[in-house]
Amino acid sequence: MNDPGLDEPIQDSAKVEDERKAEEQLEEEDEQTFLVPSRWWAASTAFPLIAGTFGPIASAFNICALIQHWRVEIPPGMGANESHGNDVRDPTWLLANNGVSLVLALFANFSLLLNMTRRLSFSIAQPITITGWYLSSIFLIGDLVGIIHVVKIPGQRRALTQAFYYAIFAAGLYFVIASLMVFTVYGAWKGHYPKEFKLSMSQRTLMLQTISFLIYMIGGAGVYAKIEGWMFLDAVYFTNYTLLTIGIGDYAPMTHLGRGLLFPYAIGGVVILGLVVGSIRSLVLERGKKKLGGRIVEKRREAMLQNLLKKDQKKKLKPIENKQMAEEIGMSERERREQEFHFMRKIQKQAATRQKWTALIISATAWLVLWFLGALIFYFAEHEQEWTYFVSLYFAYTSLITIGYGDFAPYSNSGKAFFVFWALLAIPTLTILISNMGDTVVKGIRDLTLHLGEITILPGEAGVRGRMKQVASRSTRGKIFEGSESTDLMDEPPGIEGAGQSVDAEKGGSTLRKAGATDHFTGELEAEELREAKESKSHGDYLSENIHEYHYLLIKEFRNVMKHLDESPPRKYNYGEWAWFLKLIGEDESQAATHRAAPVKVKKNKEHDPDIGEGPASEDRKGKQGWSWLGNRSPLMGETEEAEWVLERLSRTLERLLKDMHMKNKEDRGAEAATRIRSKNSGSGSSGTMGESNAAANKQNDKR
Repeated sequence: MNDPGLDEPIQDSAKVEDERKAEEQLEEEDEQTFLVPSRWWAASTAFPLIAGTFGPIASAFNICALIQHWRVEIPPGMGANESHGNDVRDPTWLLANNGVSLVLALFANFSLLLNMTRRLSFSIAQPITITGWYLSSIFLIGDLVGIIHVVKIPGQRRALTQAFYYAIFAAGLYFVIASLMVFTVYGAWKGHYPKEFKLSMSQRTLMLQTISFLIYMIGGAGVYAKIEGWMFLDAVYFTNYTLLTIGIGDYAPMTHLGRGLLFPYAIGGVVILGLVVGSIRSLVLERGKKKLGGRIVEKRREAMLQNLLKKDQKKKLKPIENKQMAEEIGMSERERREQEFHFMRKIQKQAATRQKWTALIISATAWLVLWFLGALIFYFAEHEQEWTYFVSLYFAYTSLITIGYGDFAPYSNSGKAFFVFWALLAIPTLTILISNMGDTVVKGIRDLTLHLGEITILPGEAGVRGRMKQVASRSTRGKIFEGSESTDLMDEPPGIEGAGQSVDAEKGGSTLRKAGATDHFTGELEAEELREAKESKSHGDYLSENIHEYHYLLIKEFRNVMKHLDESPPRKYNYGEWAWFLKLIGEDESQAATHRAAPVKVKKNKEHDPDIGEGPASEDRKGKQGWSWLGNRSPLMGETEEAEWVLERLSRTLERLLKDMHMKNKEDRGAEAATRIRSKNSGSGSSGTMGESNAAANKQNDKR
């Protein structure tokens, strides 16, 4: 039978071990996200969001294709104006196929929406979504192929309406997004990512926001078609360029009711559009930029390590384990680690610059493709107006940047339908392009303006002569006026309080000024640990004193780092600060026991190293692989911000220490209880023996 009081600590220990393994698994996934090829990130995140955005758009076009006849007969004397033709009744089979296509697509959209909101499992939702979209595309393609043969009839002037072209866009979109989801399912089936969408709140609601905008646009078109006496698809064209703030002006409300209704309708549409564009921006600029930046960092890291190996500097990448190695290399282990850290900072800086310009080139290319390709399609669609390609470029440009002069406008049915689809793509693309320009071109112009001001009418602290030297030094990378400006890419960022305070990691102290009351709860914990440390010292319990002082330091730094979470740009710590934080979580930059040479190539899920800071500092880690500032387990790798990484490790270390202390106290209380019980049992046994002896003695006396 177990000793009383020990069962609960044993169970707690097992529970803590399970929690630790779960945390390690989650951390392993986060640290190796930069190793995942971009195509699998696109399949797991980008493709579902593209499908969730364009699925409702395709269904909206499907409704437009169903609500109006596909053919018109142009009366004599109307020229080539397709907008004033007489409707030709569609065959029954066309309407039936169109209706079935819409119903299947709605089921597919609803299934994907439930899957994104985690109301329906991946294995059930994806077959429904993919099959529904493919069938919808097939039904519409059948309608398109069947109707195209009966348009041209001898002796009659017939044309295709906007509904026909909306059906083309819907069929194409259904097929494309269904194919993207096939790729997503294939990647999940191969095990490249879990069978669920790990999306942020804004990304999960993107589909709902898109649906809201389309309902708002099409519903408004129905209202204006009734008020102004327009055809429904012409009203869709009007609401499209109104809500997207293009304002071509060939359609405008003429009634007082229509003009009065425009006030709330336009502002409401702009708000909904802002939500949609914001969610798309979240996908492209936040997730996309981080993924692109992570991959660039990994490629630059591999290139730098290969370059160092070619220069026969392999020894500087290996941990220095003894004095002999230190004398051969000419530096200590701490100095070698600091050099690694600066190399990683250099890689980060180069990768950040490249990532910004790469994102700008991608977004600018997409915008240019929309401009030139859109102009080409308008050129062919408006041939009856005798547009030249230059006129088409002019119209597309003024529409893309939402000027909308109105001197040129599409009159053909194909031109109007294409404009609606094209404008829905153009506005978010322009928004993303402007955001990327803010980090590159706009920033360069701003810096150039400041430099020109400093060397002319607004000299800075360095003066005109000093500024000229700095410009010359920067232009020649330090070859001229080397001392005028540091051209080293390994400059350290500001100190932990933003003023460059130093941190002495070797002495185990911090020169940070005392933090304010960031959090009341942590402040109380800090005061309590300090009080208990003083009490332990007064009782001569130096071991408890050191433990409570350790807790006090962890809580104090926890409060300091909390201030850095919301800083913009994100806080980047210098090497001294990192050394201090690592020492708090059980790592010593001067000791090579937990260090290793950085691997050039890292294969995903092939290395299961212990996490940084796991286990007490005195734990023997021989035989376990360490980590490097230039390796895959570096805190500077991955998508986690530095302040968030430090805060998580500090809290995890404090939690582990407090749990260990709690379990030790339970074990001590259990052992004390067991000792008391054994003492009590032993005392009872002794009392019984003495009683029997006394009784026997009394009986003997009676006999005498």
